[in-house]
Amino acid sequence: MQEKIYQVAVGLIPGIGAATTKTLISYCGSAEQIFKTPKGKLKNIPGIGAVTIENLQNTSVLNEAESIVRKAEKLDTQILFYTDSDYPTRLKQIPDAPTLLYYKGNTKVNPERSIAIVGTRKATEYGKTIVRKLLEGLASYKPLVVSGLAYGIDIQAHRDALELGLDTIGVMANGTDIIYPAVHKNTALKMIEQGGLMSEYTFGSIAEPMRFPARNRIIAGMADVTIVVEATQSGGALITADIANGYNREVMAVPGRITDLTSEGCNNLIKQNKAHTLTRASDLIELLNWDIEPGIITHKNIILSDLEEDELMIYAVLIDNEAIHIDELSWKAQLPMHKISSVLLQMEFKGIVKALSGKKFSLR
Repeated sequence: MQEKIYQVAVGLIPGIGAATTKTLISYCGSAEQIFKTPKGKLKNIPGIGAVTIENLQNTSVLNEAESIVRKAEKLDTQILFYTDSDYPTRLKQIPDAPTLLYYKGNTKVNPERSIAIVGTRKATEYGKTIVRKLLEGLASYKPLVVSGLAYGIDIQAHRDALELGLDTIGVMANGTDIIYPAVHKNTALKMIEQGGLMSEYTFGSIAEPMRFPARNRIIAGMADVTIVVEATQSGGALITADIANGYNREVMAVPGRITDLTSEGCNNLIKQNKAHTLTRASDLIELLNWDIEPGIITHKNIILSDLEEDELMIYAVLIDNEAIHIDELSWKAQLPMHKISSVLLQMEFKGIVKALSGKKFSLR
């Protein structure tokens, strides 16, 4: 519990965001050590200035953090720090992943398969029907269904998932102790029993407009593919699609009639090659190779299922980066410096990575 209090406390310090927290963890080793590291050593950490160091000396945030941790226990809510083994692995791989998540639910946040379904709040019967048929076609693969608990396509995806026996997680722009919109309370309560509710915002936080785009990055980061069912020319669904593209995650869009305003966004995504066309469940199954047995060789003789979790994190970074410095690798893989060296050595012995000059590494 003590380390969890420190983890929450780091996020309460003014001026310390996710990037700074990850840098501090990389050099200090733990949230508790961030507070206990002498000023002289903190000064040597890249990007840590005098104001940040001064703020770290204010330990009054520990009392507030303890109250939050105790409330989480009372509300049966997990607090997931990005170094925890049960933090969503897919989300951990994105550069702007939140360092802390509040999660109330009973499903695994690291399922074998995960999809995000988003769309307009003014869903038509066409859009609702597509959501239902899509999930019916995917049900046998048991994907986790992620969305935003909003009106329209989002809530349709949650409700259909529940009816089909699929776990579903709602990512919210407010605290997990508040159901927004309130009219979705009954669905949200069912989701806690068959999925869950997730947020990066602490208890009592309200859904402010600026928090919705930030929420969308979590939706995109939690999934293997983001599916846009209906969308106008602008809105949250297209923001989520753009974010997913930025993360090099797959994006699919359902085409619609050119005269329908709610199909303009989807049609444009397809036309601009920002999304694959989705007309039936088999399109997604083929795109993500769900019909291929797990354990497929993905790089020379490397089988992903044989890698440990930390090795997977490093592998995911190295496959997109050649000759990356260990400091940058530590940050992108979100593994502390004292740990990444031993994991890299282990991967060298396995013939997966090779060390280069200047403390750089690459895949063999």
